[in-house]
Amino acid sequence: MNYDVIIIGAGPGGIFSAYELSKKRPDLKISVFEAGNTLEKRKCPIDGEKIKSCISCKTCDIMNGFGGAGAFSDGKYNITNDFGGTLHQYIGPGKALELMHYVDEINMSHGGEGTAMYSTAGTDLKKVCLQHKLTLLDASVRHLGTDINYVVLGQLYNELKEKVDFFFNTMVSRVEKTEEGYRVFYGEESADCKNCIISVGRSGSKWMEKVCGELGIRTKSNRVDIGVRVELPALIFSHITDELYESKIVYCTEKFEDRVRTFCMNPKGIVVNENTNGIITVNGHSFEDEKKKTENTNFALLVAKHFSEPFKDSNGYGESIARLSNMLGGGVIVQRFGDLVRDRRSNQKRIAENTVRPTLAATPGDLSLVLPKRILDGIMEMVYALDKIAPGTANDDTLLYGVEVKFYNMEVELDEHLETVHKGLYIIGDGSGVTHSLSHASASGVYVADRICGRL
Repeated sequence: MNYDVIIIGAGPGGIFSAYELSKKRPDLKISVFEAGNTLEKRKCPIDGEKIKSCISCKTCDIMNGFGGAGAFSDGKYNITNDFGGTLHQYIGPGKALELMHYVDEINMSHGGEGTAMYSTAGTDLKKVCLQHKLTLLDASVRHLGTDINYVVLGQLYNELKEKVDFFFNTMVSRVEKTEEGYRVFYGEESADCKNCIISVGRSGSKWMEKVCGELGIRTKSNRVDIGVRVELPALIFSHITDELYESKIVYCTEKFEDRVRTFCMNPKGIVVNENTNGIITVNGHSFEDEKKKTENTNFALLVAKHFSEPFKDSNGYGESIARLSNMLGGGVIVQRFGDLVRDRRSNQKRIAENTVRPTLAATPGDLSLVLPKRILDGIMEMVYALDKIAPGTANDDTLLYGVEVKFYNMEVELDEHLETVHKGLYIIGDGSGVTHSLSHASASGVYVADRICGRL
């Protein structure tokens, strides 16, 4: 089979590449190869009754399939250059913001209309944070919610499936350079194209490393974020979440001067499992539908670690910590903050009597046996710092789930057009190490699609 453009990966980057290409050049022959399921077939088997924890499916429907790992996220599109990736360093800060707003317009026209846009502009919280050695990062945030995000993705797919050839449950094994462009191998078959866009997300990190090695594309190690997910009564953070929905707050620890940050805040949401390359970690979701809201708010507290010499495998370090958690707890561990402070493990009795009811069935345990002391000390410092702007954060009954790990792909050597040393081969989204968010990944897909349209 011959195509003008082959896209590997149907996450945000791949979807918006296909959308922009099919819109501006309907004459092009485009295909998308995706290792996971179609959107409607993506379903995690955990039901809380018969199946209470991860059973390590062959392909994790939370992480793979149409929509990528963001399909069942809480659908937050952060429009900012302050966090979410370094796309602006490649294409320019103005262009990056322009494309993020463009992606927002597309989402609004495909089922997202009526959802709220929050902004840190003019908030008094920034001053309050500074008074307590915390920094609130600037951003505009569109919150779709897991439910509306699903609707948006469904409408995008219904529009694209008439214009693009989709190959689901199809794992690409190799990408080969040819005289005319590129050959993509899957199973016993292959397809050729003039231009190839790789958008495999974080779950494709090991595959991406292999492909870069085979094609002689240079890479360098990226950071890994390690921490916990905090769950507490929604009322404690309501004065913040009602105004901003999500607040990105950074704290510099006194002891080691490490940066600890809040991440992925889910007001009245739920805590969930994630399976990345067979490793069970924790994440959070939230919803627009009032009927699906809970009494709890959850968010991550993460410490970034970047290794260069002599050890360079940042993701390997994060994986080893996550595997230790899986070994001790059979998956995710949950601990009361009061138990952690008192140097004792949580047990079923203490969790059952806790005033904060966990939204995820996790194994009670001791996070101090999993997380390195430096990271755990930083997290505890951050909890006490947040307690000053949201009193009650450091209550004994606050729950900590571990571990949460954000694996970032190694940074692939790309030019200002997100193109590799091989002309016509582009690497975008979180799989490139350039983007770390839905908005940045989607914008990178639009940018590369426009670049290809201009060339062809």
